[in-house]
Amino acid sequence: MNLEAIIRSGESETIEFKETFSDPVIETLSAFANASGGTVLVGIADNGTVKGISVSQKTIPQWLNEIKTKTDSAIVPTVEIENVGGKSVAYFKVPEYPVKPIAFRGRYYIRRKNTNHLMTTDEVANQHLQTLNTSWDYYLDREHTLDHISMEKVRQFIDRTNQHRINPIKDDAITVLRKYNLLRDGGITFGCYLLFNKQEYLFSDINAGLFQTETIIKDGTVISGDLFQEIDDVLTFITKHINKEYIITGKPEREERWDYPLDALREIVINMIVHRDYRSPSNSIIKIFPDRIEFYNPGKLMPGVTIERLLRGDYLSVARNKQIARIFKEANEIEQYGSGIERIINSCLAYNLPHPKFEEIAVGVRVTVFKATRKTRVKTRVKTRMETRMKTRTETKVETSEAILNLIRGNPSITRKELATHLHLTMKGIDWNLNKLKKEGRLKRIGPDRGGYWNIK
Repeated sequence: MNLEAIIRSGESETIEFKETFSDPVIETLSAFANASGGTVLVGIADNGTVKGISVSQKTIPQWLNEIKTKTDSAIVPTVEIENVGGKSVAYFKVPEYPVKPIAFRGRYYIRRKNTNHLMTTDEVANQHLQTLNTSWDYYLDREHTLDHISMEKVRQFIDRTNQHRINPIKDDAITVLRKYNLLRDGGITFGCYLLFNKQEYLFSDINAGLFQTETIIKDGTVISGDLFQEIDDVLTFITKHINKEYIITGKPEREERWDYPLDALREIVINMIVHRDYRSPSNSIIKIFPDRIEFYNPGKLMPGVTIERLLRGDYLSVARNKQIARIFKEANEIEQYGSGIERIINSCLAYNLPHPKFEEIAVGVRVTVFKATRKTRVKTRVKTRMETRMKTRTETKVETSEAILNLIRGNPSITRKELATHLHLTMKGIDWNLNKLKKEGRLKRIGPDRGGYWNIK
């Protein structure tokens, strides 16, 4: 391992510096084990100065024994001693543990960005469920029975699924519930009730409102019912309160253009329903403002997933509610696990809208989509066939530059490769546009290619 290069790069989500071996080292190792793994360098100050440590033949076994006795399940990292600038430095490396969460002195930590965070009760429970390869919605609902389930809704699910299956489902509704483990051991699961309930369910409510300002509400509703119906009800409410225009393109039929791409809005709503923490007392909330729509959902990002990783696509998709996610995928509401965020971003950018905003707030996640500015609305005015044909190469370059800036606004640390992937361009094309933006004084690179970020001026 090239420790000098690691030290120059500084601390990160997977690297930590400590001057001496002590409890904070073990705490960090447990946090790494509960996330994506990582390395602790002992003998290095926070600023990267090499202080060095004194070690003997007994030192490493003593360290390992202390780590083992203070963690549960016991962590056994790899330990090496290296010479850096004439001084001894120890590095402890631990992988992501398959059995989680790991406790240090009875407390559970997880690594986020450059710091350790004490896990909440919900986070501890979610990690434990993932270890068992299950989720909350898989467990039996003791308050409801099969009598509370609509068999007609189950049959509608079968019909919807058969539209996309090569081998159609021919079983009756009860058999289907059993095959999907929605009905087992004489009871129904929480997922079964949320998906096919006969009556409205308080804990799956979605509050939706039309806001004139932050405090003035012009219209509002509470949407509740089975999860499939909630998708349609939410989109009905949104389209009731956003504008639609018609674009003449020379084709026999006019094209409809809403203020926002409906496919992106639908994707956001589906993500809300699938990833919501239904144990939380909070409701999902949708706020429609004159210039944006905010979608808030209870349930923080799953362990190991950050907003930055979401935007980069650098994460492993883990469904909070595995049964619900599976049923939605069978019904073709989910195309591919882990691809929803990219589709939302690409739909907005293709619509000439600003980059949507993703953020963790309170105990949940908020997604904000923005309406087109006056400048971008000019691009979507009614077009004649001749105007469409006369679109110039210069206009295309301007749109590409704006799309690059929108992506950077959403993620200042985005790489050239990620820009090329999002915009379906070659690396040469990305470099040409970046150099153009730099020459125009609109964009500046701060720091190196790796570890730096973009600054829009």
